[in-house]
Amino acid sequence: MIQATGIRKRFGDLDVLKGVDLHVAKGEMVSIVGASGAGKTTLLQILGTLEHADQGQLNIGGTDIAQLGTNALSAFRNKHIGFVFQFHHLLPEFTALENVMMPGLIAGKSQSECRPRAEELLTRLNVIARKEHKPNQLSGGEQQRVAVARALFNSPSVVLADEPSGNLDSAHAKELHQLFFELRKELGQTFVIVTHNEELAEMADRRLVMKDGVIPTSRDSEV
Repeated sequence: MIQATGIRKRFGDLDVLKGVDLHVAKGEMVSIVGASGAGKTTLLQILGTLEHADQGQLNIGGTDIAQLGTNALSAFRNKHIGFVFQFHHLLPEFTALENVMMPGLIAGKSQSECRPRAEELLTRLNVIARKEHKPNQLSGGEQQRVAVARALFNSPSVVLADEPSGNLDSAHAKELHQLFFELRKELGQTFVIVTHNEELAEMADRRLVMKDGVIPTSRDSEV
């Protein structure tokens, strides 16, 4: 599903990624851990096509990302990639339902088309009762569930999560972790999760350790 080869990224004089190779199978859940500054978030942004690599190749679901123009890349991202961030990035002026509908609206669908799908996801994530509430009226756990629903709206083949439980208490974090595995089982999606939460990291199919801008290829990098 994901084939990243020789990914390099520099910001000014700082080499952040120094030739990362990462292959993730369809339906696999991979966690990436490592110290702050190791390059984990930058790698995730490149995998999500939010950043461009300076060097290297990225193929997602058989598509060579480098061959896509700006508009085609945006459309590909909206359709095939879902994002879950530590800071949920819900739009404060919109309700939970409207936030979940947003990927569909961006894709050109009408509200009447989007609403049933959004309600289905909010029901699945046990926050349907809060659908008319705005983000500031939701708890941290509720906000993150709404963000997960939004990430899943277009049934993406890949879900990328950056410290998804970083702002949650231990009980809500455990619920979110379990939810990821339930969704993977039900929907067969591929997950790449950057996390400092060792419990979540150990639950994944593979746990990769990133250090100084690379993922070592030795067995020590997979636990």
